[in-house]
Amino acid sequence: MPEERALQGLRRGHDFVAQKGHQAAQTWVAPRIAGKNANTNPRPTPRPTMATHPARTVCLYKCYSSRMVRINEHYLKLKTNYLFSEIARRLKVFEAEHRGAGLIRLGIGDVTLPLQPSVIGALNDAVQEMAYAKTFRGYGPEQGYDFLRNAIVEHDYGSHGVELAVDEIFISDGGKQDSGNIQEIFAGNAVVALMDPVYPVYVLSNVMAGRSGEADIAGRYAGFVYLPCTAENGFRPTLPDRHVDLIYLCYPNNPTGSVLTRNELTKWVEYAHREEAVILYDAAYESYIRQADIPHSIYEIPGAKACAIEFRSYSKTAGFTGTRCAFTVVPNELRGHTANGDAVGLNALWFQRQSTKYNATPYIVQRAAAALYTPEGRRQTKGLIDFYLENARIIREGLQAIGLTVYGGTNSPYLWIKTSGGLSSWEFFDKLLHEAHVVSTPGAGFGPAGEGYLRLTGFGTRENTEEAVERIRTKLTF
Repeated sequence: MPEERALQGLRRGHDFVAQKGHQAAQTWVAPRIAGKNANTNPRPTPRPTMATHPARTVCLYKCYSSRMVRINEHYLKLKTNYLFSEIARRLKVFEAEHRGAGLIRLGIGDVTLPLQPSVIGALNDAVQEMAYAKTFRGYGPEQGYDFLRNAIVEHDYGSHGVELAVDEIFISDGGKQDSGNIQEIFAGNAVVALMDPVYPVYVLSNVMAGRSGEADIAGRYAGFVYLPCTAENGFRPTLPDRHVDLIYLCYPNNPTGSVLTRNELTKWVEYAHREEAVILYDAAYESYIRQADIPHSIYEIPGAKACAIEFRSYSKTAGFTGTRCAFTVVPNELRGHTANGDAVGLNALWFQRQSTKYNATPYIVQRAAAALYTPEGRRQTKGLIDFYLENARIIREGLQAIGLTVYGGTNSPYLWIKTSGGLSSWEFFDKLLHEAHVVSTPGAGFGPAGEGYLRLTGFGTRENTEEAVERIRTKLTF
């Protein structure tokens, strides 16, 4: 019966694919379905049917069928033990075995102080506006409301001598999203340069987009150009010794807490011009800068508007980690090129991307962000930042007093601690967890050059910060 032969063919087809693989099945079946012999000239062959050639038909189906959903296989390159997921797993195990241990979390950079009064007042006022037809707001402009964008141009840039146009500002709901999504406007074969250690989003978003090969045993992905940041170079990478297209820089740096001087940043701008590269500059922590000679924006460097995109965030500046608001600057003079060499404005491309895939940050949130630029808002914001920097000072000086080597924590909320006794990052993480009940972030999770370090943050409460230092001082064994 044709049905029985078809079932037998299905079994043979599955066996063939299982034994030989889909590529072999494709090589064997395709010429025959097309009426060709793999080793001879084409010859007329009737089109096979399920009844006459069931095995070949099922192989063809498995290899060619448009019904078979294909995945983005670049996702399979990602390491399954993503840094913060692995931390969460270890904490779950620890808390199950040590109930009531009283963990102090100084690892993930989430804030602890409540939103400041100026922000709460603006939120309340904006919510009240939404209650009346005359002041109700629906969909907002994709780039953001002008009242916020104008405030950004005046206070974040004008105060540092940088002139920007309002249409160069794009409001969003987070710097993480923007720094992960920006790669979409660049070619799939763009050569990417990354600091090591590095904020994982820069790496993983480009892996997902197919710009890398597989990761090696150390965690470095083939195809990326890694820029080691070590104690020997002050956690400031040297310029690449080859051409790259996209350069990710983050200063003040997450995770090392280091900063770039004006002269050092100028070298990167000059390199980008020579190579016709684009710098993707993450300045999410610029409000923590206290040294007068440290630039707050890459656009303070002459020529930077022709070679750089800058990311900013209110998350750590004003405690918006749960409120969600940020912005990205794409200068009008910044250009990329087509395969034919035609220049294309990147501002227009990012506008197209955002207007297609993003429906604007909520009105009430943008009103809250705008309140940060009022005299009262600026005073309160400075108080919040000073509080977290004082926490960082307490940690830095407390750990240095017991002999640990600590970097950062002066122009940044992050502290980069050298592990003791030759322990690896994860071993020292476990040591702090089990002996002092303090949660940190292993440096190895930020890249191979982060091995041998831990990251702590100044974002805890004052009580927890002081208690954590005391526990480490009295309970940690060396």
